[in-house]
Parts: sequence; C-alpha cells; structure tokens
Amino acid sequence: MISSLSMMVACGDEKSTNPSTEATATEPATTEVVSTEVPATEAPAMAIDRVVAPEASTVSDLLALDRPIVIAHAGGDFDWPHSTMYAFTEAALAGVDVLEMDVMLSADGVLMVQHDNTVDRLTNNTGLVGSYTAAELQAMDNAYWFSGGVWSDKSLPEDAYVFRGVRTGERPAPEGYTADDFAMPTFEQVARAFPDHVLDVEIKIPETETGEVQLDRAYAAAAELARLIEDLDRADSIVVVSFDDSVLSEFRSLIADVATSPGQTSLVNWYLAGAPLDPRDVVFQAPPVYEGIEVLTAETFERAHNEGYEVWVWMNDTTQETTEFYAELVARGADGLLISRPTAAP
Repeated sequence: MISSLSMMVACGDEKSTNPSTEATATEPATTEVVSTEVPATEAPAMAIDRVVAPEASTVSDLLALDRPIVIAHAGGDFDWPHSTMYAFTEAALAGVDVLEMDVMLSADGVLMVQHDNTVDRLTNNTGLVGSYTAAELQAMDNAYWFSGGVWSDKSLPEDAYVFRGVRTGERPAPEGYTADDFAMPTFEQVARAFPDHVLDVEIKIPETETGEVQLDRAYAAAAELARLIEDLDRADSIVVVSFDDSVLSEFRSLIADVATSPGQTSLVNWYLAGAPLDPRDVVFQAPPVYEGIEVLTAETFERAHNEGYEVWVWMNDTTQETTEFYAELVARGADGLLISRPTAAP
C-alpha cells in the first residue's frame, strides 16, 4: 500500500527595498513563487495487497475445475505458522485454491480461527480457548512454537522457532507483515481479507478440561458462523464441515444453500451401507487411513465420483506430507489435497 503526500508552499508578496525598484512606479513588484515539494513517503507494501483472485472463487466454479485442487490446512502449517494471517497470506500468494480453517468461540462469543481445544500447542500460554476473551487470545503469540516441517515440536533449540516474538514485538515482522499477522485471527478477519478464496471451515467440538464434550458451544459456534456467512455474503464460497453430524444439522437449519461435507457418522454409514447423505453435501473430506484401515482406495474414489461427490483428502500422519504421497493420492483419484505443505504440492 503506497501513500504519497505533496505540498506546495507559496511565498507572500514582498515589496523590494531596492532603490531602483522604488523609482519605477509603473512596474509592479515581482512576486516570486517558491514551491517546496515534500518527497513522497511510502508506507511499507503489505504482502496481502499482492494476493490475486484464484482460478475459482465460488464452490460451484471450484468443483468444475478439471484438475486436483490444493487446500491449505490451517494456512499450510508445515510451511507457515498454524492459523495465522501470515500463513493464510503466504498460502494465497503460493497459489492455493482453498484456505482451510477450524473455528470455535471465545469466552465472549467471537468466532476464532483455532484448531485445538486449548492454546497450549501453538502459544506460550495454557488453557481452554473458550476460557479466554477474543482480545486475550489475539494478544497471544500464535507462532511461538512454529519451527517448520512438523505439526508441533517443543523440544527443539530455541533458535529453531523462527517467528517466536514477532507477535509481541521482540522480533521484527517479515517484510510486508506486522505483528498482528502472527496473532490468532477471527473468522471474520480471514473472510474479509480473502474475499475471492473459497474457505473450507470446520466447526470444532470443544471440550472441558476433563474431556466433557460441549455440544452447546459447538451449536453456538454454528449459529455465529451462519450469521457471519450471511452478513459477509459468502454463502456461495464456503464449505462447512464438522465431525459431529448434529452440529452440521444445526448449521444447516440456520442457513440455506451453503455447501457442506458429511460428518463422521454420515460418511461411515455411506461407506459401509450406502446410506443417503444430505443434498448439500457436495464433497467428502476424509483421511487416507482411518483406524488402521485404508479407506481411500481407487475403488472408493470411483464410487464417490459415480455418485456425484468429489473427495478431498486430509493428511492424518506427518509421513504423508510429501510430494510423492500427494501425487499418489491424485493418481488414485483425489479431487483435492488438504495439506500442510502447499509448497510441496505436485
């Protein structure tokens, strides 16, 4: 973003005290206009201003693409810090098709982009996400434990955590970014920042410290997500998923015409018994292996395609995050790769 300021200064009329000027009464005094132009000042160019619209900006256009698509898991959390504006921006600049994120509510009801039930893995704080206000969550360093190439590893030397302290001002932000880009964003922030990217949004199911599932908070998150999608006019550019089918049912009851992926029970029932799915389910999202069973075989892809569904594959083991394995999945029939390493996409 470049801004410029220019200023013209005109000197006021002055009557010369030179005797020869006074003697020539018929010649007016000359007014000299001196201009002083302040050099243009340039604000640092922001990286997000270089993001361009992807090939498809709606779900229908995305599904019509005649090629596998790349979905950046949490912004691409092997390449960049998990669930940060920095990661989403870098992923968009790298040319991904879809930005994937998980959402849950803060203590004061703000829909936050956060994968885990607690802040422990990504920040230097501890505790449930739902126990902090949005302001408290956004003050945390969401890149504190990022080291690249792993989902999380707190045993590395301190200098391995290359973005630690950017959020808190102890280290300068990379060119084109600010400290805020390393905070935990809200869903609204991401949705507004990337109006042309399809978003893949999972409604997380929070738990208490003792592991008790909090479906009421997941339902509340579903309601807030539905409200924001309507307010932001994003109904045609978002896919919503949740592991819990009842949360998806709650979401679907609040907003029409938003694409969804089936929940875990619905997908298992389809896989095992051919049970029908909700008409709004347009894409399956599943891992290559589930509880030791290889579920995404070439036959599974063919069956899904024959019934009109696309299949996006999410990785559930770090060993899967390689160009070779991504290519193998595409060869089997994957329509989308939901990956942590967008830079390694085939």
